[in-house]
Amino acid sequence: MTYVVTEACIRCKYMDCVEVCPVDCFYEGDNMLVIHPDECIDCGVCEPECPAEAIKADTETGLEQWLDLNAKYAVNWPNITIKRDAPADADEMQGVEDKFGKFFSPEPGQGD
Repeated sequence: MTYVVTEACIRCKYMDCVEVCPVDCFYEGDNMLVIHPDECIDCGVCEPECPAEAIKADTETGLEQWLDLNAKYAVNWPNITIKRDAPADADEMQGVEDKFGKFFSPEPGQGD
């Protein structure tokens, strides 16, 4: 089992999860984070820390797209271990539908 970051993170990117991860398995894209599936130790401490409820256990159904996306971008985006401020409009973006289709960016973030 591993944890994955889902669509709810897009343009929210709160980073509370980064602060608690004991193995630094988060990677930063331009407007979302992903978890490296081979580095995640399945501890689950990140899941309750996410205000957007974007982190899910891979045992939940319907996460195949997000498992693939996390695996793909974790090897291309920079590692992030330090929490920074969320985007200014993060609260407004919570709960927005179809964020992947409307807002996903494959571009890397700044990392540490």
